[in-house]
Amino acid sequence: MKLRYLSFVLLPALWSCSSSDSGSNYIDPYANVKVTFGTTIDVDNLANYANQNIPSYITKDNTTGNPITNKGATLGRVLFYDKNLSATNTVSYATCHQQANAFSDANVASIGVNGTTGRHAMRLINTRFAVENKFFWDERAATLELQTTQPIQNHSEMGFSGTSGDEGFSGLVTKLNQIAYYKELFKFVYGSEEITENKIQLALAQFIRSIQSFDSKYDTGRAQVANDGQLFPNFTAQENQGKNLFLSPPVFDATGNRIAGGVGCAGCHAAPEFDIAPNSGNNGIIGVLNGTGIDITNTRAPSLRDLVKLDGTLNGPLMHTGFFTSLQMAIGHYGTINIAPGNTNLDPKLRPNGFGQQLHFTAAEINSLIAFLKTLSGSNVYTDAKWGNPFPN
Repeated sequence: MKLRYLSFVLLPALWSCSSSDSGSNYIDPYANVKVTFGTTIDVDNLANYANQNIPSYITKDNTTGNPITNKGATLGRVLFYDKNLSATNTVSYATCHQQANAFSDANVASIGVNGTTGRHAMRLINTRFAVENKFFWDERAATLELQTTQPIQNHSEMGFSGTSGDEGFSGLVTKLNQIAYYKELFKFVYGSEEITENKIQLALAQFIRSIQSFDSKYDTGRAQVANDGQLFPNFTAQENQGKNLFLSPPVFDATGNRIAGGVGCAGCHAAPEFDIAPNSGNNGIIGVLNGTGIDITNTRAPSLRDLVKLDGTLNGPLMHTGFFTSLQMAIGHYGTINIAPGNTNLDPKLRPNGFGQQLHFTAAEINSLIAFLKTLSGSNVYTDAKWGNPFPN
């Protein structure tokens, strides 16, 4: 990766050729983009990021102040896949968020420049359509824009932290200013070659928000009915049963035992976006990946869409600890919530009447829920070139 970086520093920013119609020299303002990316990026025919089809039943959208543009998302795609954004030219955003795994990681912890990540890499599916605007598992970033550059400034992840001997973010800006295709791309998007953290944030957020998945079996069925509560004509009886269990709230007795109703997953993951409800508390998973102790600050979750691939295999382990390796394990966790000592942040919905919920699943209910969750997976998100690596192999 070091060799690639050096080659583009030395490449001339512009090139000239003879124009057959005027006889004058023509200076191509995108010469370095064309040399670097070949046919994967065509500045005259950009991929469609801005005007993708969104189903009419999807009503949430958190792009306020930073609408997706084809130019901005194209720059964001380059930044997302470019290992030059790490101090050692070895790690990119795509290292931790892989298209083949619904933009998550098959590893429990992702490999950074100085160790591993502190939490499992969250899937980046339909982040645009979340009513919760905060990001990271612990919601420490108020917006997706602010989230995007924090991995760069993390010593373990991408290494421009300004601590422990690292250069600060200004070191990255200096580095990118020496790469010819960034001068061209920033001018293409913003009208100026100037590179700033804010411009990087805007472009990365546009690309990430453009990653959407609405071609699932669920979406086919939802388009045929008036609301989620109706039977989906394309679903099996088991899938419809799982949907009903997911959507319907449980009825508890005085000590937290379910005595009727469904299992209430939609209380935190409402259809049709299946994102996390704002102000959710901890879900009962309080472990840490590194070190000892507990962590009760994790209150966010990705959309439940594309939990699995179409063949049913998980897109990486589940939860911020990556502890669960199957849908059955994750469902089982919510079936029996034990209030751990020290977990003062457990979501109230998981402790009815002050007791950890006991859903008393039957085997048939678990299998129906799994069948329904599998209907939330599409196929295009794994193969669409506009979300793939723009750098030639």
